[in-house]
Amino acid sequence: MKQKEIICGFSKLTKGQKLDYIAGFFEDPDEFVKELESYHHPDEKKQKLFDEFSENTISNYLIPFGIAPNFVIDGEVYHLPFVIEESSVVAAASKSAKFWSEKGGFHTEIVSVKKIGQVHFIWKGNKKKLFTLMPDLKERLIDSTRDITANMEKRGGGIIGIELVDMTAEMDDYFQLKATFNTVDSMGANFINSCLEEFAIELKDFLRTSPYFEEQEREVEIVMSILSNYTPDCVVKAWVECDVKDLGKIDESLNGEQFAHKFERAVRIAQIDTHRATTHNKGIFNGIDAVALATGNDFRALEAGGHTYAARDGKYKSLTDVEIRNGRFKYILTIPLAMGSVGGLTTLHPLAKRSLELLGNPGGKDLMRIAAVAGLSNNFGAIKSLITQGIQKGHMKMHLFNILNTMEANPQEKEKSVVHFAERKVSHKAVSAFIEKLRYGSLKEIHSPKQ
Repeated sequence: MKQKEIICGFSKLTKGQKLDYIAGFFEDPDEFVKELESYHHPDEKKQKLFDEFSENTISNYLIPFGIAPNFVIDGEVYHLPFVIEESSVVAAASKSAKFWSEKGGFHTEIVSVKKIGQVHFIWKGNKKKLFTLMPDLKERLIDSTRDITANMEKRGGGIIGIELVDMTAEMDDYFQLKATFNTVDSMGANFINSCLEEFAIELKDFLRTSPYFEEQEREVEIVMSILSNYTPDCVVKAWVECDVKDLGKIDESLNGEQFAHKFERAVRIAQIDTHRATTHNKGIFNGIDAVALATGNDFRALEAGGHTYAARDGKYKSLTDVEIRNGRFKYILTIPLAMGSVGGLTTLHPLAKRSLELLGNPGGKDLMRIAAVAGLSNNFGAIKSLITQGIQKGHMKMHLFNILNTMEANPQEKEKSVVHFAERKVSHKAVSAFIEKLRYGSLKEIHSPKQ
């Protein structure tokens, strides 16, 4: 095994050379190369496509592509593609989907679709003068991006507005050009950033050539031009509702009213306690991220925007709310989701294209609705488990095969384990003991009373 050291020009190596170089850091370099090459796609053309998605690619990292079926969303049935490594997420979402499909399904509403970009700049001039001249500057900014926005405008999108923001109270001489965009069915990152960079060039030219500015006002420092992943005006709402009495079938120990009020308390805790809110919202993103990955969307941007939105009032809290009124239970998720169904991986990755096809080739707004429902369904399932049987029973049951695979259990051992743990608690220790007895010991203790 060679010593790690700084390497120059790694990106210029061929894929094989990169793989061989990294293999040198392992005790079994030949096995390492063989293992990583075993994950290459047999179709060379597809593998080349995957290689070009990212930089310095040496293999493919496989994550399960699953289906959460039976979602009724605004009256239509969907089977949602989930790309995630945690089986309990798919199971929780699927169970919630089935439960709510018999009670009117999920309902959604697009609140707004505006996205935001900013040109951050430092300028030492007369700000009153700049604000007065803003209408002229705005016209020039829009004219400067005509070539970029033409196709987007044909699809019904484009630049919605541009404003000058005075940030000098926070930092000396700091201003922003804050622009709002509608990117229709695309995520729009490249479109927005291209517009912003053009704005920066035009701002420099405007200050340099306008007769209204003094010589000392003509200099401007463009700090950066970049979209914001916080999209508080690109928001979707999803909810489920039913009569409180219909919740009585969920758990035999609770009637409908008891379940509803216990559920409400659990959500209320996530609204007042930041520690709980973080895990609560993570459960929402379990579903959203799975759909985002399946459809080639940027789940990291969605999470960043969602978590910021959760803290928009100065305290981080739940993204969901509960209403119990006049015998009705309503559970609501309100979340910013800037998603797209065209451009980027959505049109390049074969499975992203198939995922969108499975969903009926939705536009950006429809994909927002679907992803929000995926998040709400998984979150409902998680809270339902937490306030009834506890999260671990179902989670560890789903985790059984992971434990068996770490023990290299054969098909017969797996089959017997599934039967044995059907009504027993699953833990690594219990599964390990069961497999050991199957392999080496007497079976008489295995069929002891349930734990």
